[in-house]
Amino acid sequence: MKMAQRIANLPPYLFVGITRKIAEKRARGEEVISFAIGDPDIPTPPHIIQRLCQAAQDPANHRYPESDGLLELRQAIAEWYQKRFTVSLDPGKEVMPLIGSKEGIAHIALCFIDAGDIALVPDPGYPVYSIGTILTGGQPYYLPLYENNGFLPDFDSIPEDIARKAKLLWLNYPNNPTAATADIDFFERAVEFARRYDLAICHDGPYSEVAYDGYRPVSFLQARGAKEVGVEFHSLSKSYNMPGWRIGMAVGNAAMINALKVVKSNLDSGIPQAIQYAAIEALRGPQDCIPEHNAIYQKRRDRLVATLNKIGLKARLPRASLYVWAKVPEGYTSLDFANDLLEQVGVVVTPGIGYGQNGEGYVRISLTIPDAELEKGISRFAAWHQRR
Repeated sequence: MKMAQRIANLPPYLFVGITRKIAEKRARGEEVISFAIGDPDIPTPPHIIQRLCQAAQDPANHRYPESDGLLELRQAIAEWYQKRFTVSLDPGKEVMPLIGSKEGIAHIALCFIDAGDIALVPDPGYPVYSIGTILTGGQPYYLPLYENNGFLPDFDSIPEDIARKAKLLWLNYPNNPTAATADIDFFERAVEFARRYDLAICHDGPYSEVAYDGYRPVSFLQARGAKEVGVEFHSLSKSYNMPGWRIGMAVGNAAMINALKVVKSNLDSGIPQAIQYAAIEALRGPQDCIPEHNAIYQKRRDRLVATLNKIGLKARLPRASLYVWAKVPEGYTSLDFANDLLEQVGVVVTPGIGYGQNGEGYVRISLTIPDAELEKGISRFAAWHQRR
């Protein structure tokens, strides 16, 4: 049999290779400490689990759900956005629950990208932005993110012909993998750029609730005119430690949300309703878990960054996100360093090249690792430095 060329053209998904290497080491009986994947290790709060279990007992929730989700969930999402960001949303037209935000990020390319169309994609960036574009026959045009510019794209550097051909602009702040943040002024410049070239903006904002030192990230939708040109993707995975339940949302421009609804209604059967009720509880229930989790992550951040800087990996204290973006020592590529660290001391980090050409020279290190393992990992970083 012959597979579609689009499959042959895809690079392996970044974390598949990382997971395989970890499995190989562990199969040999070696202990591996993984800082690679941003998978929250802190359990989902008990009151959310309790609501999930309660809803699972109701036979009405055993049937097929609607693709656009429960009205009560859409209302809860709109209420949360109003309370958190002072952003008003129409639950009937401007809110779409997702089977995890990754699903919507991949599917929205089907709403905008035809064969040969261009999407503007940050580099380094979350791989699904470009993968979704490629799967629909489009072409990613990569926007370099540089440290000296705060890892923000420079809209003025985009060639005029590319800007005019582009259909979609991807943004992501707080950023994965760099942990950079953006302010309202930046988002308003992005809106102006989108209006000038008649393109849509997709902002991926799942880390808005993971922040430190009193900082509170903004929403893209707080920018003037944002709903006229774009949508924002969000997720309960990071905010409420719910990655395994697969629930997120897209909110914003009604026409874009409707297009996504058309795609989803033809491709999926919605989020299991018991999980939707758990999400409602998360959004409307006590919010104490968020600062509690952030306090844990902040202590890990401080401990890890101090060690990294001592051993020659230059890293700044991130204001938000679950990641530390660190420069590798001189003489290493990001992949060489990641492989050396794994082979020498059994520590896994993510090579920056996996996020794009401009990720070269960096590694991403996740804070989603239990404290005991974190301390082991820090000791192993130090042991690697001593061997070197």
